[in-house]
Amino acid sequence: MEFAELIKTPRVDNVVLHRPFYPAVEGTLCLTGHHLILSSRQDNTEELWLLHSNIDAIDKRFVGSLGTIIIKCKDFRIIQLDIPGMEECLNIASSIEALSTLDSVTLMYPFFYRPMFEVIEDGWHSFLPEQEFELYSSATSEWRLSYVNKEFAVCPCYPPVVIVPKSIDDEALRKVATFRHGGRFPILSYYHKKNGMVIMRSGQPLTGTNGRRCKEDEKLINATLRAGKRGYIIDTRSLNVAQQARAKGGGFEQEAHYPQWRRIHKSIERYHILQDSLIKLVEACNDQTHNMDRWLSKLEASNWLTHVKEILTTACLAAQCIDREGASVLIHGAEGTDSTLQAASLAQIILEPRSRTVRGFEALIEREWLQAGHPFQQRCAQSAYCNSKQKWEAPVFLLFLDCVWQILRQFPCSFEFNEHFLIMLFEHAYASQFGTFLGNNESERCKLKLQQKTMSLWSWVNRPSELSKFANPLFEANNLVIWPSVAPQSLQLWEGIFLRWNRSSKYVDEAYEEMVNIIEYNRELQAKVNILRRQLAELETEDGLRESP
Repeated sequence: MEFAELIKTPRVDNVVLHRPFYPAVEGTLCLTGHHLILSSRQDNTEELWLLHSNIDAIDKRFVGSLGTIIIKCKDFRIIQLDIPGMEECLNIASSIEALSTLDSVTLMYPFFYRPMFEVIEDGWHSFLPEQEFELYSSATSEWRLSYVNKEFAVCPCYPPVVIVPKSIDDEALRKVATFRHGGRFPILSYYHKKNGMVIMRSGQPLTGTNGRRCKEDEKLINATLRAGKRGYIIDTRSLNVAQQARAKGGGFEQEAHYPQWRRIHKSIERYHILQDSLIKLVEACNDQTHNMDRWLSKLEASNWLTHVKEILTTACLAAQCIDREGASVLIHGAEGTDSTLQAASLAQIILEPRSRTVRGFEALIEREWLQAGHPFQQRCAQSAYCNSKQKWEAPVFLLFLDCVWQILRQFPCSFEFNEHFLIMLFEHAYASQFGTFLGNNESERCKLKLQQKTMSLWSWVNRPSELSKFANPLFEANNLVIWPSVAPQSLQLWEGIFLRWNRSSKYVDEAYEEMVNIIEYNRELQAKVNILRRQLAELETEDGLRESP
C-alpha cells in the first residue's frame, strides 16, 4: 500500500492552529505518510510536527464553509485546526483517520525513521539477559542461564534466555511450561543480595477443576527456598476471581501440594476497568466548569488513585516479604503480563538502589516489561479519547509510571532521574519514532526484525545531551531500601501527566530552574570551602614545623 492513496489533500493553506499555551497561528498544513505538519511564516512560531500514531480520535465541525477538526492525542493533548473549505476539511479528516489507524506494524514510522544524531550506543544490545545475570552471578551460584526458550519454542512471550534455579534442568522446565498459563513457567525476576531472597514471576498454574498438579513445578519453586524457610505466593487476583479461573482451566497453587508456601491474594484490576478509569480521569481533568464538588466527585469516580494504591500496596508487600521477613516470593495473576509485572518491578524500585538510576531503570523496563512480554502494542493501541474500544487496551504501563512518580515524589533525593524521564517513557510507549515499544513480546519483535530495521529508544536517550534533560539535580545515591507511604493522604494526582495541557507549568519550570541554579551554586561554594580547608591545613602544618625546634 502506498501512503499517497490515503492522502486525498496533501496540503492546505490558511489553516489556523489552536493548541495549549500557544497563541493561534495561521499557516500551511501538510500531510505526510507519518506526520501532520503545520508551518507558519510568522516570526518565532514553532512548527507543529504530530505523529499520526499519536492521534487517538478526531471530531469534525462545520460553520458555513469553514471546517474545524479537533484532534485528541494519546498524550492527552487537544489540538484544533480551522480549515477553509468543506471539501478540504473532509479530505484531511478522512486521511488523518486512515493514517492514524494503520493495521500493519511495518508501515509505522519507526520503520521509516532515520536518526539525525550520531549513534554512540546500540540500545538494542544495552540490556541483554546475559549482562543482567552477570550482576547476580558474583553473589550467588544457585542460578543459571537457560536457553530452553531458544527460538521461542516453549513460551512465545518470554525471551530466548531466562534465569532459573541451577538444580532444575531444561526438560523439567518444559514440563512446568505446560502447567503454567501461556507457558510462563516461574523465572527469576530479582535477587536480593542482602539476604539471598528472590522474586520470581510466572503465569497462573493450570490446575483446573480437577486439582491437576505438576511435581516439576513444585520442585522448581521449592528450589528457591532455604532449609526450614517458607515462601509467599502473591496472587494479584481476588480469591473469588482465582477460584472462578479454575472453571476455565486456570487456578492457583493448592496448599496440599505447596505446603511451604503461603498464598496471599491482592486484587489488582486489569483490562477495561483500568481503561474506563483513565477515560473518566482525563475527562475530569478536562472539565472546565471550575466546580469544586464536581471535580472531587469526578476524581473519586475515576478510581485512578485507588488503582495506584492497590498496586503500590502489593509491591510493598512483596518487598516486605523479601527484606523484612527474609522470605522468597512468587508473583502471578492470570497471564502474568500485566499486574504481575507492575508488582514485581515496583518491588525492585523499593528494594534495589540500582533500579533508581537512569540505566538501572532502563534495564528494569527492558527486563520486567519488554522481555517479560507485556503486550505494549495491544495495551497502548488507544488512549483516553478513542471511541472504538477494543478488548485489550489498558493503561497498565502508565499506572506503573504513576506509581514510580508517587515514590519519586516521596523520596526526591533517591532517584537519579526526574519526572520528565517518566513522561518521556509514557509518550514513547504510545507513539514513537523508535522501535522499542513495538510488538507485544520478544517473539514478535524478532519476526519484525526490529533490531535491524528500527532504532532503539535507548540509543537516543543515553546520549549525554539527552541524559542531562532527565537528570535529577537533588539526587544523592541512597543504598537503602525505601518504604513509600501508601496512605490515601500520601498519594496525589500526577499533574505532570494529567494536567500538563490544562495548566501552564511556566512558574513550576522557573522554580525548578532556580532550584538547579541554587544547587549548582552550592556545589561551587562547597568546592571553594574544600580548597580553603586544604590550604588552612597546609598552613597549620607549616607553622607547626617552624615552631618545632
